[in-house]
Amino acid sequence: MIDLYTCATPNGHKLHIMLEETGLEYIAHPVDIGAGEQFEPEFLAISPNNKIPAMVDQDGPGGEPLAMFESGAMLIYLADKTGRFMPRETRARMGVLQWLMFQMASVGPMLGQAHHFIKYAPETLSYAVDRYRNEANRLYGVMDRRLGESPYLAGEDYSIADIATFPWLRSASKQGVDMNEYPNVQRWFETVNGRPAVQRGLHVFKERKTDVTSERAREVLFGSAQYRRR
Repeated sequence: MIDLYTCATPNGHKLHIMLEETGLEYIAHPVDIGAGEQFEPEFLAISPNNKIPAMVDQDGPGGEPLAMFESGAMLIYLADKTGRFMPRETRARMGVLQWLMFQMASVGPMLGQAHHFIKYAPETLSYAVDRYRNEANRLYGVMDRRLGESPYLAGEDYSIADIATFPWLRSASKQGVDMNEYPNVQRWFETVNGRPAVQRGLHVFKERKTDVTSERAREVLFGSAQYRRR
């Protein structure tokens, strides 16, 4: 049994989708990040960087519980645990890991910043909006070229690289991106979105919307609460 501590964000959806795709038994525990539950000692004991998702595999290596944070690491672990969505042959495995790292290092951080400065910043900062919108479009271009060469990011087969990247592209318009300008990404997005397990994953805590409008939530998510020493 896997205990998953999560909410309906792109990083949370990565694990929802992976667990639905693999069929592993799991319990999803909601973490209200707008209310600051990610700073509770019990959560920090699993996720010291106070970010969701986090998980505990109660049947970890040697039959002992294994607590994990960082969504990319969790995807690799679950792929190895089940033997699915990441090949074992070295060349193919490195192909998947490269594109997974591309998502972790570039797609998530840059698209997240674009979304923040376009939608959530308390004042319009033209330099920041232009910088991150341009970077978002550059990254979509990288993916579009790649997906013009192969059906999935790492090649012929659907993998954890696709699972990690897909949730971040669901908000393209809020990142300053017109998906229609990237037809290969659009084709890939529709293919992944059509998978039944993906749809099941996207429905995890779908009705539990994170409050980003109240003064308290904005302080927790974007203000000094993030930087308080704990």
